[in-house]
Amino acid sequence: MAKLRITQVISKNGETKRQKENLRCLGIRRMHQTVEIEDNPVSRGQLAKIAHLVKYEVID
Repeated sequence: MAKLRITQVISKNGETKRQKENLRCLGIRRMHQTVEIEDNPVSRGQLAKIAHLVKYEVID
């Protein structure tokens, strides 16, 4: 199954509480941290809300 590799590249300072919670739920706690999660509709939805804060790529 495909996975997503997500890295935070912009600070969460000044963002809404909901966006900060999305980062936390994805497992990202600090700048330049990289996590790998399963690619599913739930994680894609969370990623859409914070796309301006992170970079991501699909890995196999």
